[in-house]
Amino acid sequence: MTIRKKCMYLILAFCLLVLISPLQAASDDNTVNVVYQTSFSADPHWVTNNQNTNFWDPNMGMYRFSIEPSTGSYAYTEVDYERGSFIFDYDLILTRLDEGATFRFGLSGAEMDPSKGPNVLTQFTNAKFGRIMWLHLVTPGNKIMEMNSQSGDTLSSGPAAYSGPTVKYELNKTYHVTVNYDDDHKILSMRVNEKLTGKEIWGYFINTGENLHGMNRLYLGSKGDYGAMYVFAVGYIDNVRLTTPAIVTPATTEQVTTVTTMTTKTPTPKQTNSIPTPYPTDTPQSPSPGILAITALGIIGVWGVLGRIKKN
Repeated sequence: MTIRKKCMYLILAFCLLVLISPLQAASDDNTVNVVYQTSFSADPHWVTNNQNTNFWDPNMGMYRFSIEPSTGSYAYTEVDYERGSFIFDYDLILTRLDEGATFRFGLSGAEMDPSKGPNVLTQFTNAKFGRIMWLHLVTPGNKIMEMNSQSGDTLSSGPAAYSGPTVKYELNKTYHVTVNYDDDHKILSMRVNEKLTGKEIWGYFINTGENLHGMNRLYLGSKGDYGAMYVFAVGYIDNVRLTTPAIVTPATTEQVTTVTTMTTKTPTPKQTNSIPTPYPTDTPQSPSPGILAITALGIIGVWGVLGRIKKN
């Protein structure tokens, strides 16, 4: 094998390795539209009425919150969302959650009140049944629906109660929380995973009964919470992201009209099942770039072997 050919193989392998990340990013960009995203590596400049309790922590690279009932505190950022399917997800670390306190974070209109629609909230509470998780919804028609991780779901309201085992969260552990809204089937779901292992600890869904719209803020706080004071939900949020499905423009194809004298029978349309899957899956992810990496490394390996054979 000549030196020129060896150099060509090395250049080809290097190019494949370099292109892995851009190809992956391009694939991701084609599947979702990022409405809002922050990793809190810089100050996101969220609006708050109490900078002593809700603020960006530059040392942690996260957003720190302290939520106390009956104080009306809040922190929010406006987002360009009006209607349609979405995925809202974030990382959460709760360092303190007193009995009677509630952590709530989600989407809302200007009211930012859990009792006034529309809003979609993830909640972590500490009350009668201990530290459990909630998916809270108020529709645009002001219908309140909730599901929680308590077995029997005795505190929740909605057409279908949660019947799984009781699941409780832990303090000082990082969780990844995902809310998925399917506008076509009017299904809202919530999943909570351990950030370190990726293990799902709890998930459930709500049939909204109507299409959601009119939520243009991501917010956390205690507006509308008139519980006892001097109890706190304290911790950090990170990697906040709101996405909607990307709009795919179909390719334009030329239509060709054909004329035939044959009599054709119109087939009967195939009947399909329109019942939605009770628990929608997450947005499909792009294929792993591992194939490209293996191909590039394989080229290098083959070159090495051929070189040794040539010498022998």
